Amino acid sequence: MKLEKSKNAKRNIIYGFINKFITMLLPFVIRSVIIYKLSAAYLGLNSLFSSILQVLNLTELGFSNAVVFSMYKPIAENDTRSICALLNFYRKVYRVIGIIILFIGLSLMPFLDKLISGSYPQGINIYVLYLCYLGNTVLSYLLFAYKNALLNAHQRTDIISNINTISLGGMYLVQIIVLFITKNYYLYVVMMPFFTIINNLLIAIISKRKYPAYYCNGNVSKKQISNIKKQVAGLLVTKICTVSRNSFDSIFVSAFLGLTITAVYGNYYYIMNAIIAILTVVSNGMLAGVGNGIVTETKEKNYQDLRKINFVYMWFSGWCTICLLCLYQPFMEVWVGNDLMFPFGIVILFCIYFYSLEMGVVRSIYSDGAGLWWENRYRAVFEAICNVILNYILGKYFGVYGIIIATLFSILVVNFGFGSQIVFKYYFKNGKIRQYFTDHGKYAMITCFIAFITYSFCNRLIIAKGIVALMVRFLICLFIPNILYIILYYKTKMFKISIPWLMNIFHLQKLVPILFRNRK
Repeated sequence: MKLEKSKNAKRNIIYGFINKFITMLLPFVIRSVIIYKLSAAYLGLNSLFSSILQVLNLTELGFSNAVVFSMYKPIAENDTRSICALLNFYRKVYRVIGIIILFIGLSLMPFLDKLISGSYPQGINIYVLYLCYLGNTVLSYLLFAYKNALLNAHQRTDIISNINTISLGGMYLVQIIVLFITKNYYLYVVMMPFFTIINNLLIAIISKRKYPAYYCNGNVSKKQISNIKKQVAGLLVTKICTVSRNSFDSIFVSAFLGLTITAVYGNYYYIMNAIIAILTVVSNGMLAGVGNGIVTETKEKNYQDLRKINFVYMWFSGWCTICLLCLYQPFMEVWVGNDLMFPFGIVILFCIYFYSLEMGVVRSIYSDGAGLWWENRYRAVFEAICNVILNYILGKYFGVYGIIIATLFSILVVNFGFGSQIVFKYYFKNGKIRQYFTDHGKYAMITCFIAFITYSFCNRLIIAKGIVALMVRFLICLFIPNILYIILYYKTKMFKISIPWLMNIFHLQKLVPILFRNRK
């Protein structure tokens, strides 16, 4: 079975955007309600517990990614028997993982107060709250989360997006009502495991209707188990790297600076992560198509696709970076006020943080699609160790500045630098890594130049503050950067190749016919 990659990617992206809009807007409202109805310290607790549970999720070891990767080939070959065996194996392992997470989570309870610098809200039992967060995480593993693999491997993340839109959207609405009416943080937290059960039931029902031929049956061969173990071993260190980058940052901020600063950091990170989530819709929408393409297409064709996708992706990422630079502080001032804002220097670091993360996304899609987790093991271990050590040292002496700089170093030097070398060494093998780095260097320099022009224009033109000024800034960011991108890229080869391809996916050729002249 050769998947309809363009059609599936477009569908995944459209429904993914709808899902992200709802699941970002409503949590934003919740954060606002907590700040104004309770206090910023409650947000600090939320960030801390969420980060701890992300660390505990290391127990999953990236196992789901390995199973999805293992399904690409049997799906392409219509091997129903192998898919059923993999699904059965996946269910067994996930239930074991759920029990392990529960045990480790309970064993951490005596140390919770050591992770909070200063006090926490009066009348709050942090242990009861933590048990609710822990139960929410464990439930997915014990129920039907394993059925997500079928939808992911068939490039139907649009179905997952729609289910999440319903379940998470419902949960957020109920939580908002609970906070407004009762101001009871316990009731707010209890809603999470309740709606997790609903989400899992919907996944189980819809996946069964969509793929009735696939059910948990049979045993995976020893060779397959051996391959999965090898991939999981590589995925483990990759997940450690990701967790050390994202979750340990909040834990170090809480331990060194307290819950209020953790809440402020969480607000800035939330905005940045919301943009990342939007871009993740694009990358996740393409992942199964890339995996299928690796099985069915030549390496040279895949390399040309990588350059093409990377050009479009970095244009969009660069534009998002410019928007963050120009809108971060005005938005924060309107949302939470001056008392819960960082200096502009930290805003610049967050923008660099965001762009640095996105530089490696397309490359990571091909790395995951080719199953290069084992080959990435040393890179991931070194990145994790480097990030944690630098977080501790720089965070202790330079606070939030030090923590972000530590993360930036590990991303740019280890993740992007070494990670790119691994993909070109073990998959593409075409000696064109210098071309890949040169592409990124050009994209970064052009983005910096456009960011400087746009930020200067915003500051000189708009002196007023408030929502109206924020909207005017957004309109400036919408047009000026993209006009400058078009002027600077228009005559380049990548523009002539990539933009018609993008327009073709979304059937927009007739709207911009000038781009389709001389396509070759």
